Amino acid sequence: MFPDLTRDDVFRLETRRLWLRWPRLADVQAIVRLAGEKAVAEMTARIPHPYPPEDAERFIFQSRRSNADGQGLVLAITPKGKPNSLIGVVGIGPGLETGKPTLGYWLGTPHWGQGYATEAARALIDAFFAYGEEDELMASARVLNPGSRRVLEKCGFAYQGSGLAELPARGGYYPADHFRLDRRAWESLKTWGHTGLVREPASVDAGQELSLVH
Repeated sequence: MFPDLTRDDVFRLETRRLWLRWPRLADVQAIVRLAGEKAVAEMTARIPHPYPPEDAERFIFQSRRSNADGQGLVLAITPKGKPNSLIGVVGIGPGLETGKPTLGYWLGTPHWGQGYATEAARALIDAFFAYGEEDELMASARVLNPGSRRVLEKCGFAYQGSGLAELPARGGYYPADHFRLDRRAWESLKTWGHTGLVREPASVDAGQELSLVH
C-alpha cells in the first residue's frame, strides 16, 4: 500500500501547523489520556473505554509493524515545534470489512474545533496518492458524528450512503455514513487549491473530529 519511503521511522509529514510522525512508546500516556476519553473512544471502531495502557502499547507496536511492512501508515499528530506532544492520530490501512485502503483519525477533545483533524487528514491523503498506486480511499463516520463528516467533506470525500459498520470496541454494528475519495477528484481539488495544501486550511467547526478507524 505504501512504498519504501514511508517504511522508516524517520519519515515525517509537515503541514502549516503540524508534524506527523510515527507513533512511539513515549506516546502511551497521551494516547491513554486523550483517546481513552469517552467522547473520543465511543465514536471509533477500535478504541476501548477506558483505554488500558497495555492496549495503547499494543496499538503502537502494531502501527509501527504495519508502517514498516507498508501495509498501512499510522502517524501521530503533533503541533509543529512540539513533536513529542501527541494530540491525536491519523492513519490509512485496510478497512475492517472491505480490506480497501481506509482513512481513520482521532483528535483529543482539547484540540477540537481548530481544524487540526482536517489538516492532518489532508496531508496523509496527499501522501497516499503521491506515493502509492491505489486510486481510491474509503472512510466512514458514525451517523451521530457530524464533526467527522465535515472533516471528510472538507477533504473531498463523496458520500456513498449509510449502513451498518462493525465497531469491535463498541461490541457490535452501528449506523454509519460511508465515503469515498478517488485519485482524480483529489488531483482536481489540489489544482483548484481546495485541499489546504495550496491555501491555508479553513478551520473546521467545533465537533467530534473522529472517524471509525483507530
